[in-house]
Amino acid sequence: MIDYYTPFYTNQYYHIYNRGNNGEKIFYSSANYTFFLKRFDHYFSDIVETLAYCLLPNHFHFLIKVKNKDIISENFKNFFISYSKAINIQEQRTGSLFQKRFKRTILEDKSSILRAILYIHSNPSH
Repeated sequence: MIDYYTPFYTNQYYHIYNRGNNGEKIFYSSANYTFFLKRFDHYFSDIVETLAYCLLPNHFHFLIKVKNKDIISENFKNFFISYSKAINIQEQRTGSLFQKRFKRTILEDKSSILRAILYIHSNPSH
C-alpha cells in the first residue's frame, strides 16, 4: 500500500521514493548525488539496511529494511531538511525542494521485494 503515513516497523521492507516539487530537479550536479548519499548514510546507516537505490535528476528510490523503527521518521525529516537547505543555498532558491511528503510502500513478501529491486534498477532506462 502506498501512503505518506504508513507506519514503520522493525524488520519490514519498504520502497521509499519522492520527486522534486513540480517535477523539478533535486540533483543539479554529480556532487549533489554524492552529498545526498552521504547524508543518507549519516542518518540511516545504523537503522536501515539499503538493498537498492536509484537517484535520477528529479527523483529517487530506495529499497530499505528497517532495523530500528524508533527514530526513523525523525531521521527522514532531518535528512530531507538537511538536503533541501543545502540545495536551496546552492541554487539560490526558496521553498520546498520535494513534492509533498516522501512516499513509502510496504513490501510484504519476497515477490514484491524482487519486483521493487527490478523496478528501481531499471528506472534509469525508462
